[in-house]
Amino acid sequence: MWGWGHFPRDSVAERVSFSGIAQMDEDTHYNKGTDKVEDVVGSHVEDAVTFWAQNISRNKDIMKIGCSLSEVCPNANSVFGNFDLKKIYGGLFSEDKCWYRCKILKIISDEKCLVRYIDYGNTEILNRSDIVEIPLDLQFSSVAKKYRLWGLQIPSGQEVTQFDQGRTFLGSLIFEKEIKMRIKTTNQDGTVIAQAEYGTVDIGEEVAKKGFAEKCKLPSSTNISEEKKTDPGQLVLRNLKGPTPLWGQRSNQSTFSRPKGRLNGRQTLDLKDENDAGNHVPFSKECLAIGDFNLGSNVSLAKIKQDQKLIEENEKLKTEKEVLLKSYKALESKVEQTAQELQSLWKALNTFSKQEKATVMDLTKHLKSTLKTHVGTRMKNLAAKIERLKEIRRVNISVRLGNDLSDAIQVLDEERFTTPVSLNELEIIWAEYNLAQEKIKSCQNVNEGNILIARRNEVQQKLCTAVEVFILEVDELPLNKRLETLQDLSTSLEAVYGQASEETNSEEVLKKFYNWKCDKKEEFTSVRSETEVSLQRLVAWFQSTLKAFDLSVEESLTSEDTIDNIDEILEKTESSVCKELEISLIEQGDADKEIILNTYSQVLQKIHSEERLIATVQSKYKNSIEFKKQIIECLNKSPSLDHLLSIKKTLKSLKARLRWKLVEKNNLEESDDHDGSEIEKIKQEITQLRNSVFQEIYREREEYEKLNNLVQKWLPELPLLHPEIGLLKYMNSGGLLTMSLERDLLDAEPMKELSSKRPLVCSEVNGKIILLKGYSVDVDTEASVIQRAAAYHRAWREAKEESGLLPLIFLFLCKSDPMAYLMVPYYPRANLGSIQASMPLTLEEALKVMKGVAQGLHTLHKADIIHGSLHQNNVFALNREQGIVGDFDFTKSVSQRTSVNMMVGDLSLIAPEVKMGKPASPSSDLYAYGCILLWLSVQNQEFETNEDGIPKVDQFRLGDNVKSLLCSLIYCRSSMTAEQVLNAECFLLPKGKSTPNPEKDIKYTQHKEEEELKLENLDKYKEKTRSGEANFD
Repeated sequence: MWGWGHFPRDSVAERVSFSGIAQMDEDTHYNKGTDKVEDVVGSHVEDAVTFWAQNISRNKDIMKIGCSLSEVCPNANSVFGNFDLKKIYGGLFSEDKCWYRCKILKIISDEKCLVRYIDYGNTEILNRSDIVEIPLDLQFSSVAKKYRLWGLQIPSGQEVTQFDQGRTFLGSLIFEKEIKMRIKTTNQDGTVIAQAEYGTVDIGEEVAKKGFAEKCKLPSSTNISEEKKTDPGQLVLRNLKGPTPLWGQRSNQSTFSRPKGRLNGRQTLDLKDENDAGNHVPFSKECLAIGDFNLGSNVSLAKIKQDQKLIEENEKLKTEKEVLLKSYKALESKVEQTAQELQSLWKALNTFSKQEKATVMDLTKHLKSTLKTHVGTRMKNLAAKIERLKEIRRVNISVRLGNDLSDAIQVLDEERFTTPVSLNELEIIWAEYNLAQEKIKSCQNVNEGNILIARRNEVQQKLCTAVEVFILEVDELPLNKRLETLQDLSTSLEAVYGQASEETNSEEVLKKFYNWKCDKKEEFTSVRSETEVSLQRLVAWFQSTLKAFDLSVEESLTSEDTIDNIDEILEKTESSVCKELEISLIEQGDADKEIILNTYSQVLQKIHSEERLIATVQSKYKNSIEFKKQIIECLNKSPSLDHLLSIKKTLKSLKARLRWKLVEKNNLEESDDHDGSEIEKIKQEITQLRNSVFQEIYREREEYEKLNNLVQKWLPELPLLHPEIGLLKYMNSGGLLTMSLERDLLDAEPMKELSSKRPLVCSEVNGKIILLKGYSVDVDTEASVIQRAAAYHRAWREAKEESGLLPLIFLFLCKSDPMAYLMVPYYPRANLGSIQASMPLTLEEALKVMKGVAQGLHTLHKADIIHGSLHQNNVFALNREQGIVGDFDFTKSVSQRTSVNMMVGDLSLIAPEVKMGKPASPSSDLYAYGCILLWLSVQNQEFETNEDGIPKVDQFRLGDNVKSLLCSLIYCRSSMTAEQVLNAECFLLPKGKSTPNPEKDIKYTQHKEEEELKLENLDKYKEKTRSGEANFD
């Protein structure tokens, strides 16, 4: 900065004379089309291609203007009346409370105006009270000029964020830096179009590379002169409160920056810098090393220094001859100018009034009092920065250098859990054991089976030994502790870094992280060391200074030994502390973030991999414990078939007694003088015997299930060694087939109204009505019927009541006839065809029912089963709210089932692709489902179809959710699944209760009473049939 107190006389002379300044301003003006070079220093940035700058030769003029304004403006008159937009005023800058020349850009209100500080280029909204009149000798043109980068323009439609980033980036290239401007032309508004260079760097190219500006078509001189002027108010309002880089915190500020050191409205000057006012100010090493912008990978610090040196030497050689020739004239002119200034100063001093002299004295006193507290203020600021630095060192450095990741890598490497040795051996023996079991299961020869069993037992012994060794080894491992450590490590890292990125090359990433960490650590260590050395020098200075001020110390110390170097020590200390603060607080670049995040991703992958390994070992350990426990039980207690054979024997006895009672009842009923009470007693005994038979059949199924589990886990040889118990047939049927049930044991009544396709009879078992479906089978079809029924039964057994399927109770074969009977529950008049004919479902009820049907289809499709026979008589609505899918004809294949043309109303349920000869698929089931849902939604309305027979959904007035689902099911089924249908919007019923409908409740009660009456009539009909009072057609 420029000092004040060293030469007050000279400065006064300079402040009162501005003719030279005005003349210099006129000399620096140039015409359009010239090619002139200027050395300037950037002072303000408007956008990514427009900025303000001051000519280096005008530095002394800026000081003069500031000194004059600091004297004139505090006592100047306020502006009365309207502002003159062409006039120059004095404005009080809000940041430093100093006076600067300004022009009015826009009057916002009676009290506020938008002004531009013409010597710097920045703008601000000022109160009317902060604007004053200034003398005519200060009414000359601005020191700062407005420049625009040659050949560039702001891209159209640029976002606000990118605009601000571009402005900040240009500021980092030109602000307070010595820029060489190659003038191309000048617009009518005074904007200079020029090519800007910093050293060998073309600033315009750097801005364009970053994407903040774009190349534009170079205009002709005519177009330039006629360029439309922009509204200054609109242009500068954007920059009023925009983000401004903290240039004041830079360790090496240019002397051409905005004055900061005002004291009571006056500007300070420094004598020792006066002689250098017009010279170029070189950049310090720190400024170049810690530059605020990136010049690209192809520009190095050495290159910049070398180019700068070459430029300076070249300029020096060019001007040396001219300087030598003009030195005499320059010296003579300077002597004359100095004499004139001294004469003007002497006149000014002689004309000072008493009041002005008193003002100068007051100012001097204030300056002296300020200088008294200058050292204290400086030390206070330094102490605050050091306190901030302590806090940063405690908190920030570990995260910036990735110390937490280094610690995590160390934990993973030093204590990494590896696969137990015994686990590999266990896996090999276990695979050998499973292979031996599979061979036994597929064996059909008893002798060969005995050999395989013996080999299996040998492998089993080896497996028991391997399991024991594995259990002992795992017991010694701290699995839970290690797992807890990994989980804590993962949680702490995720809290800092968040979600991990995709997988990358582990070794390459970790190596890159290690090199990066070493470089960063070396950089931080160097900066810290410099800071600590500076602080130690300062502390040592204070310690040595104590002796100079201690009267009890006899040793004589000179001021040169203790005091003289304090300015240098303080400067060095402040520079070191600021440098460490800057390097600690600056945000990490994209490259640093990428290295840290990639390393974090690798660390997290290693943690998860080890966690999975531990989980696998724990699972194997748990299975081994269970295996050890069960194998001991299996070896100590061989499976017994006595209980199953006992149940079969009991069943045989009960069935014989039941048949005898049935014969006895028939004989009594056919006799002429039968006793009704005796017949009733026999009927009760028959019912008890039949219930007992079914009770034993269920017990038999339980025993079969136990043996089935033994076969699946330990003893696959049971079906081979004991074929007489029929265990293999039970297993192949999925537990559905029973050999103990026979048709003549049931008191079955034929269901003529339902027997159009196959024999159907109705009976009662344990108080529940069941239905027997008869299928004609032969040797070829018997196996396929059992296979299809077993697959359906397994699908139902996975979820049972939640499966959405009609349950199958038993499957048995008739011994006397080629018939297979399937026992299922009987739901009288509960299919959709009967319900819609008597009392149709409401839309809400239909949606509930069809959601259950979708669940049934999802269960089948998940088991790779295609229904192929979905229609209104094969879908049941239990209690008008639970929908289930009925079984299909197990004697037919999928293609045979879909070949039957099923209709609902006038609508075909066969999918169009099936009609064209393509095989049935889950999509064709969903088509039938969609048609049934449409039929329920529109009830008795007529359907319009296209040429392919597909119904037109748009003709009906339906809810948006229902219509959307129907369109997906009928028109766009290729991407639909039953699971997606389940999650459709129309099936998400509101949580609140539905509004009660008394009329519907009354109708439903009447309908229920009618159904109960029909069931009662059916019971009477059965009774009459038993008494021989009814005849069948």
